[in-house]
Amino acid sequence: MVAPLSAASARDAGALASDARALDSLRMQAKNDPDKALKQAASQFEALFMQMLLKSMRDAVPQYDNLSSDAGRTYTGMLDQQMSQTLSSGAGGKGLGLADLMLKQLSRNRAPQAPKAGEGAEQGAAVGATSPAAGLRKFERALGVGAGAAPGAGQGTAAPSPTAQKFVDTMLPHAAQASRESGVPARFILGQAALESGWGKSEIRGADGTNSHNLFGIKATGGWSGKTVSVTTTEYVNGQPRKQVEKFRAYDSYTEGFRDYARLIANNPRYAAAVKPGNDAAGFAQGLARGGYATDPEYAAKLTRVINSSLLAQRGTA
Repeated sequence: MVAPLSAASARDAGALASDARALDSLRMQAKNDPDKALKQAASQFEALFMQMLLKSMRDAVPQYDNLSSDAGRTYTGMLDQQMSQTLSSGAGGKGLGLADLMLKQLSRNRAPQAPKAGEGAEQGAAVGATSPAAGLRKFERALGVGAGAAPGAGQGTAAPSPTAQKFVDTMLPHAAQASRESGVPARFILGQAALESGWGKSEIRGADGTNSHNLFGIKATGGWSGKTVSVTTTEYVNGQPRKQVEKFRAYDSYTEGFRDYARLIANNPRYAAAVKPGNDAAGFAQGLARGGYATDPEYAAKLTRVINSSLLAQRGTA
């Protein structure tokens, strides 16, 4: 028999981390007590894994009793959530051990403490160090929620290194040409193409699979008379994500797509702040966001992270 959660356990683990409010609480805790926040995030991930495992087990067994009704499935789901929290806690708080493994992985390259007086500043910042907040963002991306998650096709920031390298190698000549035409650094252009297309893994395609060569998510508005493709995308209305069908521009080649992007970004007064000479990555991204390039409230932060990624920096794209 599964032991019931104690009052303290229920208070600490009563809401799964897939709940937006629970994630907000974790983010706040990451600022005040990063170690505890990271441990709780890992524990919640284990609980979610256990809940999915229980659901898969139930789906594999035919239901012929009263629990097969909608009401029965609702209460069964509630029971599974409670059981997942209890089982993930386990005897002595060990559970399956998955949370401990995740905690070790996310904490492996923890950023060291700030340097003491008299120590060099470079001693307080390790290359590639991972902070508790960064670990929490990794956890959010794994769940597909939170500020680091993709709001729609092509909005993800993470990509396998070989895929990202191939994308950069292929698109760099196009970005360099677009940079000459728009005045925007090629690295910024590549970063935006990577964000919008998921490093080329989530390109906009027609119903028949035809590639639109539209790496920047440019919609077919503003008197566009060329080819278009209609796809379901995520738009934010009053800060809330909504799925809806939108028309996007389609091109015959990446050369044509990058050229149209250069014209749009350089000639539209809405983006004057983005193309301002001397802008850094954050200034470029914030200028696009303020100009209404995307409805995602986290767009500027996501784009800045991609542009400043180690891959684009290592490639030396100006």
